[in-house]
Amino acid sequence: DVQLQASGGGLVQTGGSLRLSCVVSGLTFDDIAIAWFRQVPGEERTAVSCLSIYDGSTYFADTVKGRFIISKDSVKSTVTLQMNNLKPEDTGVYYCAMDYAVHRGNVKYPREYKFWGQGTLVTVSS
Repeated sequence: DVQLQASGGGLVQTGGSLRLSCVVSGLTFDDIAIAWFRQVPGEERTAVSCLSIYDGSTYFADTVKGRFIISKDSVKSTVTLQMNNLKPEDTGVYYCAMDYAVHRGNVKYPREYKFWGQGTLVTVSS
């Protein structure tokens, strides 16, 4: 079975950093796209960043460009989201999601992903 295990959330002050990890198991870590979504109460999940492992392309929401970095470790089947210079508006539950060959133009849509990990809470205090 395909499983995604997210970790790394926590409480941090404005300007601080956190590193989220998503460990993927049960599949070949080559032909997939992995994305991070953020959700706050009462709102839909919004895409933060995506890494298409099959072609190396990346996506970042405008609000996180220049602050967040997404990377992979193929040996460990892990995708990491390094979040720097965090702001209170980055607060939310972060989910990693995965599917095969997500079209580059659709990576920010939750409907494109079949497999989801459990959320990890990120809280940025002002």
